Amino acid sequence: MSMDWSKDGDKLPMPTRRANIASRAMYIPVRFSFKQRKSLRILEAGLSVCQYADQDPAGVKGTIITRNKLRDISSILSGLLVASSYDEGQDLLKNRDFAQNKDFFMAIFEIGRRHKIMNPDKMRSEYGKMIYLLQDMVLYRDTLEFNIKSGIKTVYSFLKERGASALLEDPDMAIATKEIYDGSKGKYETQREIKEKEKVLKKLCKKYESHTISSEEIQYCIYSITDNNSFLNANALPVEKMIGLLKKFYRPDKMAPEHDLSIASGTGGARLSHSHDTQFNYVLQSLMLWKEIIENMFMLWALAEDDLLNADNPYKLTNTGQGLQRVQECPQVSRVMHAILEATQQQMGGWVGSSTIHLGDHNVPNALMFIDKYTQVPRILVPIVTVIEAIDRFMEQKSSQKYIEAAFGSGEGAKMAILTDFFRHGFDGSGADNFYDAGSCIDGRLTSAWNWCSQLEKKKYYPLFLLSGFMGFDGDFQK
Repeated sequence: MSMDWSKDGDKLPMPTRRANIASRAMYIPVRFSFKQRKSLRILEAGLSVCQYADQDPAGVKGTIITRNKLRDISSILSGLLVASSYDEGQDLLKNRDFAQNKDFFMAIFEIGRRHKIMNPDKMRSEYGKMIYLLQDMVLYRDTLEFNIKSGIKTVYSFLKERGASALLEDPDMAIATKEIYDGSKGKYETQREIKEKEKVLKKLCKKYESHTISSEEIQYCIYSITDNNSFLNANALPVEKMIGLLKKFYRPDKMAPEHDLSIASGTGGARLSHSHDTQFNYVLQSLMLWKEIIENMFMLWALAEDDLLNADNPYKLTNTGQGLQRVQECPQVSRVMHAILEATQQQMGGWVGSSTIHLGDHNVPNALMFIDKYTQVPRILVPIVTVIEAIDRFMEQKSSQKYIEAAFGSGEGAKMAILTDFFRHGFDGSGADNFYDAGSCIDGRLTSAWNWCSQLEKKKYYPLFLLSGFMGFDGDFQK
């Protein structure tokens, strides 16, 4: 059973980190079995060597584009089936009957999509090729004689199929799906929590095991929800920490001149003009919005794929100023994004800057680009949070202490130097050729942050990032 994301679209539930497990489970993908992992390796290998959609078709006639795409689709599908089953692959090469193997193709691509949602840092180039391939397979479904579009296998749909959805409402699920990490806990406390979790897990497996669902399948579902909790901790936590740093080191009313967050258009590359209090609220609101988006990312991702693979809403190849792009409307993502924005505005009691959400235009051509933009938020914030937390440790070492005191006066001075610059120029409307493309619009705020990242090597405090193990805004750190 797959979820019909378009049904009752204007009443879509809004699960967040605080919502109950049953609500979140509607959007949480199920972990793979061993057999499915084998299919995933075949898919990743096939996508890594293909060059689908890499060539610019500008100036080529439509019939030639269609012929070339169908040829490429045929080659990729044939290769995947041959790699999975040589005999079946040979039959396909002889009879060219793709519909006969539609279950295999639907399953292997569903596995790839599920893997990417659970692991945003994986399949960085392969995922885009896969989505564009699926878009064209939907477009040419009559020629292929089957529709590749399918839903994602979620924890909710998996359990409901097997009559075990009551598991999601069990009060013990909070303990069974809790992510356990050391943090500030002692070794004894950590071990106690692990044992308690294992005990509850066995209890739930025994309680809900039946002839329709095995104990192992119940574990898959519980572990899948734990994976989602881990995702939220890893991705939303840096935003929460950044909000905490803003509130800890800055007051919204007034600061010393060197730590005042005021920006002026034309100064330091800024394209906005804000007083200190306005900029403070602008940064806080932007971070709060990013947090809400990340907490709802699994749902947004599912809706994004549904928009991308909507046969009634095909893409149009358009020159957006950055080459030919697949421009496509994103009605479901847009609806939920506006709901998230409205909820954030109500929570903040107002809004600084523009409320424009770019989707399906030359800024954000399609839902794939939207997903790509907002999965970058942790990659931007994690290195900043890491270096801020590392400064106290640097002050305990004589060599780095001397450098910090000479350059910044104190450890707190170093922290303030980094944070003040980021809160000013990571949110100053810069990063694009015109005000409409960057400025204070919703995705323009993220554009400004990326622009700040691109200039990090020129900053006075860049050596502190290197000391913390920073290697780039791609999630990698030196050990």
